[in-house]
Amino acid sequence: MVRKIAGRPAVITGAASGIGRSLAQRLSRHGSPVVIADVNEAGLEETAKSLHGPVLSRVLDVRDADDVHRFAGEVHDWLDLPIAAVFNNAGVATSTTVLNSVPEDDSWLFDINYWGVVNGTRAFLPLLLERNYGVIVNTSSVYGLVGMPKNSAYCAAKFAVRGFTDSLRQELRGTGVSAVTVHPGGIKTNIVRNARIHGDPDGRGRSLEQMAEDFDKVALTTSEKAAEIIHRGVEAGKARILVGPDAYLFDALARIAPTHYFSVMARLFER
Repeated sequence: MVRKIAGRPAVITGAASGIGRSLAQRLSRHGSPVVIADVNEAGLEETAKSLHGPVLSRVLDVRDADDVHRFAGEVHDWLDLPIAAVFNNAGVATSTTVLNSVPEDDSWLFDINYWGVVNGTRAFLPLLLERNYGVIVNTSSVYGLVGMPKNSAYCAAKFAVRGFTDSLRQELRGTGVSAVTVHPGGIKTNIVRNARIHGDPDGRGRSLEQMAEDFDKVALTTSEKAAEIIHRGVEAGKARILVGPDAYLFDALARIAPTHYFSVMARLFER
């Protein structure tokens, strides 16, 4: 289902930095009234100041279902036009083995990465269905395509987002509303710097900043390029959007070697 979202209202969570900020900036440049939300107030203010058109900014913890529903009501009151797209994009990371995992960290991640998506979907879906128009865009990951060691909680949440959104897509058949999953590969953002990591999971003694720098070296896509790919993918009517060349590699390996993909990846990483 082809969707034009440029110039039309969009809602974006996780907009204080990274992909969320770049999506807000891109859509604002294309004339969209933009609604941005994030738990990071300072970062959210920076994003708002960088936008050129109408903007509604709201400090929001996506884990709080009641507040997300209040937020949807505020958006409804602020807008005259129907919402074109809701980007449930907020996300965080942890990294550890299953054996050494910290249950509180896993719960924190799952509450944001999965339940935050569910809360945003449930809050805004009635508004879209009322107008029979719009698209729900939920951010999964390449780690929602394959399971990676030392990322069990992250993979579980991103697989859950994928399954939830795929199910929603089928429920919306025959309506004017659609659902999209986004699977970014390595994107140059602050996700590692903001992660909950208790020691180097690879046992190399790296600090969090060193791990973030190592991630930046292998991340192949900027947040601005990711926002462009997502924007174009939604408007082209894609149901699933792969972001970055590494995302296409992960997707291909998951199909070709569904139980042995990590052995292939390990050889590639060594090279």
